[in-house]
Amino acid sequence: MKLTFLGTGTSQGIPVIGCNDKVCSSDNPKDRRLRSSVLIEWGNYSYVIDCGPDFRQQMLAAKVNHLDGIIFTHYHADHTAGLDDIRPFSQKNGQVPFYAQKKVIENLKERFDYIFTTKNKYLGAPNVDLNEIENKSFVLGNINVIPIEVEHGNLDILGFRFEKLAYITDAKAISNTEIKKMLDLEVLVINALRIDAHPTHLNLQEALEIIEKVKPKKTYLTHISHKLGFHKTVSKILPKNVFLAYDELEVSVF
Repeated sequence: MKLTFLGTGTSQGIPVIGCNDKVCSSDNPKDRRLRSSVLIEWGNYSYVIDCGPDFRQQMLAAKVNHLDGIIFTHYHADHTAGLDDIRPFSQKNGQVPFYAQKKVIENLKERFDYIFTTKNKYLGAPNVDLNEIENKSFVLGNINVIPIEVEHGNLDILGFRFEKLAYITDAKAISNTEIKKMLDLEVLVINALRIDAHPTHLNLQEALEIIEKVKPKKTYLTHISHKLGFHKTVSKILPKNVFLAYDELEVSVF
């Protein structure tokens, strides 16, 4: 199984528009972050988690020619606003499968009504195949995917476990029941927004506390803001086997 980080930034990306912070001005490419998303591939299967406003740029950078579907963690714009750019996949392969909770599907139908309407549908609109998921395992390709419910402020959203890999973003808290789903991992991906506390996202210390409970072999931090600091500086203070992810990083999971 191969994991490719398509984007590792928070909702505004890095650099932030009009930002004078030194991280936003960094010339290190690892400090430049698109909105968070990953590509997961195994065998002949290829799935993306989330479809943010940088989706087109991410697909071109990763040279993705085929997708078996898109899995959504939640409906916030930085995870869904690239929906129109699935058109080339739809035109080439027909309906693009979506996997999302009911509340996510309802939100997308309202915001992207021209995609989901059945009356006088715009000819150029993409076609999708909606698959409603809950906090219960479901099959993608030839493996079982286990949803992991996490708290994103007052919103319950989903992370996902693919065999020995788990992907969590936008979490603020994870219950012990859901933590148990994350044990015995080769690779954990989890958000770490910044150093200071945040009301709806894990900060670095909170992320490290969860990592200590889960004890994966390796962890990659994502959904990072410029307020976490320079990639090079933060990497030096992280525990062994905990790494800052960066855009276009590829990780093999066995």
